Amino acid sequence: MRSRAWCGVTAVALVGLLTAGCADDSKTAAGDGNPTTAAPAGGYPVTVTDCAGGKTTFTSAPRKIVTSNASSLELLLRLGVGDKVIGTGFPPGKGTLPAPLDAEAQQVPALGTPGIPKENLLASGADLYIDTFASMEGMGGPVGSSPTEAEFKAAGIQHIFLKSTACAATRKEPLTDLSAVEDDITTLGAVTGTAAKAKELVDGMRQKVDAVRQAVGDVPESERPTYFFFDYDAGTQQPSVVCNRQIANAIITLAGARNLFADCDNDFQRVGWEDVISRNPDWIQLGVRNQGSTTANTKAFDEAEKWLKDNPATKGLTAVKEGHFLRIGSESTTIAGVTDADTVQAIAKALYPGKVVG
Repeated sequence: MRSRAWCGVTAVALVGLLTAGCADDSKTAAGDGNPTTAAPAGGYPVTVTDCAGGKTTFTSAPRKIVTSNASSLELLLRLGVGDKVIGTGFPPGKGTLPAPLDAEAQQVPALGTPGIPKENLLASGADLYIDTFASMEGMGGPVGSSPTEAEFKAAGIQHIFLKSTACAATRKEPLTDLSAVEDDITTLGAVTGTAAKAKELVDGMRQKVDAVRQAVGDVPESERPTYFFFDYDAGTQQPSVVCNRQIANAIITLAGARNLFADCDNDFQRVGWEDVISRNPDWIQLGVRNQGSTTANTKAFDEAEKWLKDNPATKGLTAVKEGHFLRIGSESTTIAGVTDADTVQAIAKALYPGKVVG
C-alpha cells in the first residue's frame, strides 16, 4: 500500500480556495513544513486530499467506522462520534483512556490484535477506515496484510490516514510543532461533521503548548537539557530511537528539551548503545506502552528503570546516576492525540520545576 497523508479538507463553498491551498501545501504535508488545515464552513461534500494528489470525497458523515488502533479511536471518542465506531485494531487496554471515554472504548469490538486481518476489515461493513500508520505492516501485521485501494473500493470502504504518523518517515524537514496533529483533528472533525468540537480540542491543545513556550522561551538552546526517549517495549538489545520526523521530536522540542537523536532524518531508527552512551542524555523518558492498569504500568516502568540501572553499558549515564527518569507512556508521545499537548506540559514541568505550571 502506498503511504499517503492529508494536506487539508475542502467544503463545497470553499472548494476553489482550499483546493488551491492543498496543492500548494502538498509538499509541506509530506514534511516540508507544518500547514494548518482549515475547517470547512459546514456541510458536505468534504474532500480529503493526500500527499500523492489522490482525493477522497465524503458526501455525508460516515456511519460505520473502523480504526486501525486506539489512537484514531480516541480522537473519534473525543469528537463525540464513538457510537459510529464498529471496530478497531490495537484496542486500548482497560483504564488506558480517561474515565469518561474508557467505558465507551471498551465497547468497541477488537477486529484483530495487534493489527486487523485484511479479511476481517473488508468484511466489517465499515464505510470508513482510518489508518494511523502507513500500512498494517507498520502495526506488526504480516507483509501483504493491507488491503489494496481496489479492495477497499470493492468493499465500499473509504480509506484515509492520520498524516502526522502515517507519513512521518517521508517528511523532508524536522517536525517541531503539533500542527500536523491539529490538522488531523480538524480533518476528522470535518469528515464526521464535528468541526466545532474539533476546534475546541485544538484550541485547548494550543493553550497548553503556548503556556509552556512562554515559560521556557528564554532558555537558550545550548542550555536546554538533552532528552532520550527509551522505547523499552521495542527491545533493549539495539535501541529504537525517535528521530526528527516523529511527533515525539516536536513534543520534546516544545517542552524545552533537545531530542538526543534530533540529527536523525527519519521517524524511528535502530542505533547502538554506544551511540546513546556517547551522547550521554540529561533526561530519559521510560517509553512504556500502557498495560491497562496503574499496577501493571508501574511494574513496566520499574522494569525499564531497573534495566538502565543494572546494565553495565547504561548505568553510568548522567540521567541514570541522577535519577532523571520520566514515567510517561509511549502512546501520548509517539502517536497523534489530544494528550500530546499534555505530554509537552508534563515533560516541561519535570525539566523546569517551578517555571512551568498547570
